Amino acid sequence: MAAKKASAKKTAAKKTSAKKAPAKKAAPTKKVTAIKSKYTKSAILSEISTNTELSKKQVVSVLDALSTLIERHIKKGAAGEFTLPGLLKIKTVKKPARKARKNVPNPFKPGEFMDVAAKPASTKVKILPLKGLKEFV
Repeated sequence: MAAKKASAKKTAAKKTSAKKAPAKKAAPTKKVTAIKSKYTKSAILSEISTNTELSKKQVVSVLDALSTLIERHIKKGAAGEFTLPGLLKIKTVKKPARKARKNVPNPFKPGEFMDVAAKPASTKVKILPLKGLKEFV
């Protein structure tokens, strides 16, 4: 029995090695250079349009559509979360109301007391980097 299993494994190994496809060459990676100064909106639009072979008007419409899509995700009564795959996650965080407090020790001037004003409940926007964005750095 053991001899049959061993010979079967050898023939199976020969068959799979014969069926292997020829090795493909890895796609050349683009060389990414660092940008020394901050881009303006028009510089960003022109850079994207030259890299993607789209017109500036098309790039503007894509960015406007993305902006509208993000707004629809995070506005009141919506999902409250938007993910740009591989780059970032935008989500809303609800902060509860805080009551006013009197005679709280002042952390900047020991020995003195201060009054803390009340704050209403609010919704904040939180942006979290995802793995792809972290790898850029």
